[in-house]
Amino acid sequence: MKTQTNQLPAKTLVSGLVILGLIACGQTSSGGGGNGGAPGSGGKTSSSGSGGTGTGGTSAGAGGSGGTSVATGGTVSAGGTSSSGGTAGSGGVKGSGGTPALGGSTVSISGGSAAGGSRIGGSNAGGTSPGGAEAGGSGAGGSSAKASGGSESGGSGSGGVGPESGGATTAGGATGASADAGRDAGAAGVGGMGRDASPGSGGTAGGSGGAGSGGSSGGGACPTPAIKSGDSTNTITVGSLKREYILHVPSAYTGSSPVPLVLDFHPIGGSDTSWRTGSPYPAVIDKEGVISVFPNGEPSPNMGNAWDVEGCCTSKINGADVDDIAFAKAIVTEVEKTACIDVKRVYAVGFSMGGGMSNYIACHAADVFAAVGPASFDLTQQNEGGCTPARPITVLEWRGKNDTVVPYAGGHSALVTNMAIDFLGAVGTFQKWASLDGCTGNPSAADSNNCQTYSQCSAGVQVTLCTDNNGGHEAANASIIWPILKKYTLP
Repeated sequence: MKTQTNQLPAKTLVSGLVILGLIACGQTSSGGGGNGGAPGSGGKTSSSGSGGTGTGGTSAGAGGSGGTSVATGGTVSAGGTSSSGGTAGSGGVKGSGGTPALGGSTVSISGGSAAGGSRIGGSNAGGTSPGGAEAGGSGAGGSSAKASGGSESGGSGSGGVGPESGGATTAGGATGASADAGRDAGAAGVGGMGRDASPGSGGTAGGSGGAGSGGSSGGGACPTPAIKSGDSTNTITVGSLKREYILHVPSAYTGSSPVPLVLDFHPIGGSDTSWRTGSPYPAVIDKEGVISVFPNGEPSPNMGNAWDVEGCCTSKINGADVDDIAFAKAIVTEVEKTACIDVKRVYAVGFSMGGGMSNYIACHAADVFAAVGPASFDLTQQNEGGCTPARPITVLEWRGKNDTVVPYAGGHSALVTNMAIDFLGAVGTFQKWASLDGCTGNPSAADSNNCQTYSQCSAGVQVTLCTDNNGGHEAANASIIWPILKKYTLP
């Protein structure tokens, strides 16, 4: 079948009918600071009293009082050391310097001895900034629960209060467990608020996986250098099969921030190359820098390249069914290595049997794909029983009311040799997805695009059917589907 974006010409439609269009992812206490010596009569005043030394105890010891100055100008005794600093894990408050003797210089900001004033700010992951130093320590990012990194965001570490400037921040929250590599990094720690100065600096933003610093969503740092714009044909081995796909990187892609990824499946009898130019999506999503992939199917018995959606429509290879779900997931993993992809915004679309493949992905790969947009293909009696999505998933169907290849009302088709297929129909598929997604109530009335929607569904997803009353076997109107599709992300 020729891959068309709109109503097929009469001659092509005939072959399209033959094609099936089936078609065609510790309490703290501070040690008291030593008091400065009182000035001696006519004596020299000390420049400052020594600060108390914090020992890390859990109760505060009073600071030793400063020695009195000798009558003849002797020097001031050093301030006594305090018996405690803060407990380990939260830095002790630094000891204050001794009161300056009359005429002496003011106590320095470090306050007392090195042990009293510049203790490391506890053993929290807030870093090693000195307690009460000029700037708050950087909050460390949440550590992932598994070596591969979590898929949830770490909580923000809150800043400690410092005696002078910013206190050290505490650690960012731990990321959730996930087998996938760091889909979201921990949030940045908040800088501590200083008593006398500006807030300490917050935790540094960082990437995913392992104990990382807090940071941005959407995974780790973008690959460098950024992949160049243009089309490239790539191969990947899935099982024992070498599979092919075209990677399309639009000129609007910069590689500086994560973008969505769209897998766009061709109709039966089509190919990656023919659908690269036939799909309606690039004209709509390229300007947003969205990266597209056009996978290539495997041969069917008599209709050219197709997809295996259970019961139809690829031939067995070496006695085994073709695993197109594994192929789709492998593509997503591979593209993530070279392009800056937002792994929570991976989508599947397609026309005719390519639409059937995107429906099938919603059934079996909802853990990788955020939402799907099938056009001109339904769920079937052969695959609806095995359709058990891992979570509720948004599905946006596009159907032509006058489709004679995949009838709007559904029914039996035997165009692919020895591979009968029974369509649920447009409304039947709409209702099936509403049931699978736990939708309640009735669908909305048709809007200006003649789209009806179940909006009261589990996990906030939606199920929509857009019907072109004058359309036949046709590709979706991407300018209607994409603005809705792109709003949905993986949880």
